[in-house]
Amino acid sequence: MKQKIAVMLVEDNPEYREVINLALEDEADIDLISQFGTSEIALRSLQDMSTRRVPDMVLLDLRLPGMDGLDSLPYFKSALPDAKIMILTQSDDESDVLRAISRGASGYLLKSSKLDQITDGIRSVMAGGASLDSGVARFILDTLQNNMPKDEVENMLTPRELEILTLLGEGLVKKEIAVKLGISYTTVDTHVAHIYEKLEVRNAPSAINKAHRIGLFPPAE
Repeated sequence: MKQKIAVMLVEDNPEYREVINLALEDEADIDLISQFGTSEIALRSLQDMSTRRVPDMVLLDLRLPGMDGLDSLPYFKSALPDAKIMILTQSDDESDVLRAISRGASGYLLKSSKLDQITDGIRSVMAGGASLDSGVARFILDTLQNNMPKDEVENMLTPRELEILTLLGEGLVKKEIAVKLGISYTTVDTHVAHIYEKLEVRNAPSAINKAHRIGLFPPAE
């Protein structure tokens, strides 16, 4: 008989923990083996797994007391290299989504999801897929569509044009850029015109916004 999927739940709300517990009790192929209210206690429990079953998946909330889910995610990945991490949270903030996925989350569901969406998500992730809330999936798709291949981005502007665009992004006007770079105002103006043409925009704010969207600028910390 195939072994059940062993799930660890890290969630500080006891009422929601009970909801998930009751939901997973009815699933023949999923076993909630442990639940914790903080990342620190959950991670401490993983220090000695010699007498306990190792989780196949961690359901991880983001808004936790102490170390939050985003900060603890890499520690769970390190402690459980073969396990999957699925975020289960109220946050649909775009930065949370991207940071969670970039740190190794295999799924991202909102607590507003139906219980069968959560159980189906667990199975999907364990089968090698991904599980994303529909709104989250749309956001990620839009993000991917707005980002060009790295080699295309790097070749879009010359080094000088990128330098000038970066200074525009820092709030400098053409005259200040000319002084800073030791070149004429006319040269700066020509470069800026080429930047607008290549990015298909009409002004500096639009150029700066598009540069961020397509990955010409490094992401903000």
